[in-house]
Amino acid sequence: MTTLPTAARRMVDISGEEALYLLEGASQGRLIHEQRQVTAIRPASHVLEYGRLIVRTPVPAALLSGPVAVTYHADQINPTTGTGWAVTASGPAEVVTNTDEAAHYRRTLPGWAHGPHDTLLRIHPQTVNGYRFAHATHPAEAVAGPQRPPSR
Repeated sequence: MTTLPTAARRMVDISGEEALYLLEGASQGRLIHEQRQVTAIRPASHVLEYGRLIVRTPVPAALLSGPVAVTYHADQINPTTGTGWAVTASGPAEVVTNTDEAAHYRRTLPGWAHGPHDTLLRIHPQTVNGYRFAHATHPAEAVAGPQRPPSR
C-alpha cells in the first residue's frame, strides 16, 4: 500500500473582525454551556445581527435562565485538504422571550427539536477569536504553530 505525502499545514490567528465576518457567512455551529457541572455541546443554527449572535439550539430554556455565560463555535474545514477556518465567540447570553422576535427567528433559523427543548438565545460576544487553516509554504511554518499575519 502506498501512502501519499500529506502537505504540511499551518494555523494562523485572525482578527476579531475577520472572525465575525466568517461567522456571519456560516449558519451552523455548536453551543457550549455548562449543564449540571459538566460541559455540554449542542448543535445550533445562528444569525449574526447588530453584533449579537441569535442562536437556536435543542437545550431546555430552564437550563439557560438568568444571565449565563456560553461559548459558540463554528467552523468550515475541508476534510480532504484540512484547510478552512474555526471561530469561537464567548459571552453572556439570555433567552429570547419576546414572542414576536422569537416567532421571527423560529421561522428563519432551522431547529432540531420543538417544544421545551427548542431555545433561542441572544449571545453578546465579549471574546471572539479564530484561526485559518492553510498549507505551509515552508517546512518551518508547519512546526512554528499559530502565527499572526504580518501587519501592514
